[in-house]
Amino acid sequence: MYEHQPQHRPEAGVTAEMSWREVAVGGHPVAYGVVGHGSPVVFLHGFGLTHRTYAGALRRLSGMGVRVYAPALPGFGGTPELPPRRRNLAGYAHWLAAFLDALGLDEPVTLVGHSFGGGVAIQSAHDLGDRVARLVLINSVGGAAWSPADGRVRPIRERPLWEWGAAATGDALATRPPVSALVTIAIDAVVNAVRNPRAVLRIADLARTADLRRELVELADRGLPVTLLWSHSDTFIPRASFESLRAALRNPPVLTVAGCHGWLIGDPDGFGNAMAAVLDERAQGVA
Repeated sequence: MYEHQPQHRPEAGVTAEMSWREVAVGGHPVAYGVVGHGSPVVFLHGFGLTHRTYAGALRRLSGMGVRVYAPALPGFGGTPELPPRRRNLAGYAHWLAAFLDALGLDEPVTLVGHSFGGGVAIQSAHDLGDRVARLVLINSVGGAAWSPADGRVRPIRERPLWEWGAAATGDALATRPPVSALVTIAIDAVVNAVRNPRAVLRIADLARTADLRRELVELADRGLPVTLLWSHSDTFIPRASFESLRAALRNPPVLTVAGCHGWLIGDPDGFGNAMAAVLDERAQGVA
């Protein structure tokens, strides 16, 4: 295992403003953000939020000499929920392939996912084959393990709903993002819930019960470069789930940072520094 605490790094370039656009996917308009120039990076946001929540972090990432694409995932940000037969992570992977097609992105991408977006990224990397060149998972779902107070490791689907809610509330209060980011988070969460509350509940259940260990093992067998970013104070994704995810990948590179589950929203510079280390690994061929 390679574990590392990223140090401060200067920006590789001047960060530009996000460009907010729409593209048709499956006959429906999908909002997405794009910023920067260089090799393509696709960023997938967390549950209950949208691509706009992460604007500061994505602008900072674009300064690393990459072009970042960040769509509003189905069920959020005005993107319609997936049709009933595709309301699973494989359906999200299929949708992402259509999104890449709609943008004309036919070269392999670096896929970056936070939280629920990490689960979508894992499934997509598994299903889309050589369309994904590298995978970066940030406090991701998919490890499927939980350890209650008695210390025994149990399936994450047994974790009580009240504990998920308490962890989400505590994490949100501890993250302390800038006021502008806090307003964006609140607006995103409320608008998503009001627009289609049933979709939000369905996706919440999908996120909290995601077990992607088989897919992770196959990615490790395939030799896909995978890096994990993990914040020490995350209480939303249990530590046991992170360890299960890491074990399935057979101890990939891990970058540890300070902060809670949503650390990259409140600390865009820290996110940029961490991703600079990931991109350096890619350039240097570090495994």
